[in-house]
Amino acid sequence: MASEQIGYRGPTACAAAGITYRQLDYWARTGLVEPSVRPAHGSGTQRLYSFRDVVVLKIVKRFLDTGVSLQNIRTAVQHLGERGFRDLERMTLMSDGATVYECTSPDEVHALLQGGQGIFGIAVGVVWRDVESALSQLHGERIDTGETLVGHNPADELARRRNRAV
Repeated sequence: MASEQIGYRGPTACAAAGITYRQLDYWARTGLVEPSVRPAHGSGTQRLYSFRDVVVLKIVKRFLDTGVSLQNIRTAVQHLGERGFRDLERMTLMSDGATVYECTSPDEVHALLQGGQGIFGIAVGVVWRDVESALSQLHGERIDTGETLVGHNPADELARRRNRAV
């Protein structure tokens, strides 16, 4: 099933992005990364995140882990939101801790490194594949019907039995 037809509940998004539910909730309430499939509407409603949302969550986590300010992360997230879905997979985000840069070619990466300051990079395609792999083992939800889609986790005996019974 195409990734744009599947949504992921909060706990699944957290597991795939490597963040806590508290972080997820805070980022959604402050508008840093809001669920694009279904936002929460009051107490008891479930947010539903798209694949792209989960990739962005993992990128935010990586930026925070390396000390990038929340203000710069917000700017980067806004920029990512303006880019096409497939553009993300080919993008490298670089930061010197103060500013976040988008690099789409080796020449741009080289130009940044010429400055002599310490720089780290996030190859978004690698994050994309990490999230894809993690979500393939977790439960998703069909956006149109709400049907739960069981991920393929070879260690999940109960899910294996459930799939055989159907």
